[in-house]
Amino acid sequence: MKRIYSVLVENRFGVLSKVASLFARRSFNIASLAVGETEDPSISCMTISSSGDERTLNQIEKQLNKKLDVIKVKTFSEEESIPRELVLIKVRYNRNTRKDILEICDTVGAKIVDISKRQMMLQLCEIPERIQLLIHMLQPIGIVEVARTGTLALAKCMDD
Repeated sequence: MKRIYSVLVENRFGVLSKVASLFARRSFNIASLAVGETEDPSISCMTISSSGDERTLNQIEKQLNKKLDVIKVKTFSEEESIPRELVLIKVRYNRNTRKDILEICDTVGAKIVDISKRQMMLQLCEIPERIQLLIHMLQPIGIVEVARTGTLALAKCMDD
């Protein structure tokens, strides 16, 4: 079972380390972690994706809520949220593989954001499974480098 935690924290030195150590001390797994300032520069949002059984996932939420630097914890499943991840992939290409790369980009919605004589850089903002599909499709062609953000998510829009 997988769960996403959107954790509002005070934007201060050491808060990320404290939250990460909470996971390490209790042997909880972090599948992905992304942190950034909110519209208020004194508050950051940590998006943490983790998996485990129901008891473990509930324990993670309880432990996060105990932290002094934590302002608010929102927990949701992938079905209750809109998850996205950004990936930049640098691939090697030649005359024979250029067309294949363009077809893959067209299929998954990736964009070419930089190009040289022998390499091109692709960008895709999508659900994590589509990111993994793009990587899998490009592996036979020749991936040079990959950078991923980790999952970001917000709860789906609902009218109040």
